[in-house]
Amino acid sequence: MSEEWGFAPPPFKPDEALQRLRRDLREAGLTEREGRFERRGSVIARTAVVAETIEAAVVKKPSRGSPQWQPGKTLKSGADVRDFVNHLKKQLSAWSDDDE
Repeated sequence: MSEEWGFAPPPFKPDEALQRLRRDLREAGLTEREGRFERRGSVIARTAVVAETIEAAVVKKPSRGSPQWQPGKTLKSGADVRDFVNHLKKQLSAWSDDDE
């Protein structure tokens, strides 16, 4: 039994959402370099617009060498973008300076 409220969420605009995502990641203390986001020289995350979505991934553990990536996420809505940013902020706070 579902109710119709008569409205739909606004359409997802990946280019606009990517701009907001970049701003949120910079506010979290990351530096952007060629679609990758770093903290103190260690790659932490990467993002890219693919078709009508944003593909985003986070490393398993910060490393200055070759990063090992967790499985990527496909962000299809503003809520997905917010969830990704919140998850990344939790990861950043969990990693200590010794991990880098």
